[in-house]
Amino acid sequence: MTLSSDIAALAWQDDRMKILVKLVIAAVAVWVATLLVPGIQLHTHSTAGKIATLVVVALIFGLVNAVLKPVAKAIGCLAYAITLVLISVVVNGLLFWLASYIAGKLNVPFHITGFVPAVIGALIVGIVGWVLSLILDRDSDH
Repeated sequence: MTLSSDIAALAWQDDRMKILVKLVIAAVAVWVATLLVPGIQLHTHSTAGKIATLVVVALIFGLVNAVLKPVAKAIGCLAYAITLVLISVVVNGLLFWLASYIAGKLNVPFHITGFVPAVIGALIVGIVGWVLSLILDRDSDH
């Protein structure tokens, strides 16, 4: 192997590790939301089942955010400007609720009972994810 292929392999491993760290952070943030918000339900009793469910829900929520959030921002940019970005709280709640719906369709034992728990849960997921990212997601440049 050459030096450039070694560097490329290390960069790929580093990128995979970053994705894994972000997924774990999101799963922990969703777990905290299930503990704090009565309308967010995790319908499994085993620890392994809970961990698997949280990882799958974090993955679904991440994919929903990656695909739909830019579209929602583009379509609703006037609403974002008028409400000083407060509409993003509602959009995040709706995306979290959509992730719950998709999880249900995939038979993942996770459910959000309504709009208010979804908005509160999305706020908690965002705050916990941000705090954990500050602690765990360090770049070597800093």
